Amino acid sequence: MFEKDEVVQLLLKQLRRNANVLVVVLATILSLVLGSRVTSDLFKTVTKEFPAATPQLGIQASPNVIATESAKVARVIDGDTIELETGEKVRYIGIDAPETHHPQQGLECFGKESTEHNRELVEGKEVRLEKDISKTDRYGRLLRYVYVHDEMVNELLVRDGFAHASSYPPDIKYQERFRAAEKEAQEQQRGLWKQCDTSPQTPLVE
Repeated sequence: MFEKDEVVQLLLKQLRRNANVLVVVLATILSLVLGSRVTSDLFKTVTKEFPAATPQLGIQASPNVIATESAKVARVIDGDTIELETGEKVRYIGIDAPETHHPQQGLECFGKESTEHNRELVEGKEVRLEKDISKTDRYGRLLRYVYVHDEMVNELLVRDGFAHASSYPPDIKYQERFRAAEKEAQEQQRGLWKQCDTSPQTPLVE
């Protein structure tokens, strides 16, 4: 059995000779019973030494690592829509907050409260944006899950009773989480569930 340092040095020596042997060398090493810790250390060393070659490995990122992008919120438009400093508008995925300026409905119950709560959560702050399947909606707004300090704002708004769960395929990655959050808010009579008529109706997505 090779020692960890010997394995790493052997791999690096081979790679310095010919980067094309990366897959062969790795396949050979991984076929040995090295243990998860050694394999992890090995991979970290390879990615550090040869960043351009690592895509050849075919090793996927951990499913727990979420790809996000950072942005700063310039203003809050309503309970489920914000505008970034870039001028782009972002529509929160998976939720539907009461409207404040709907052309037919006007100001809906809890619309002001929902907008204000969203403002408290994100306005002027750095947020992380996570994409699902669709990039934008029919109005050209980015469709994203929005995070502040590792908390998903979409889910917080639903759990605190400031929005309904309202997922539309194909963007349904966190649909069950939103449904669970809505059930909790409804059972606890939070926000709009206490103040408004929550009879079933066709959800608005403007």
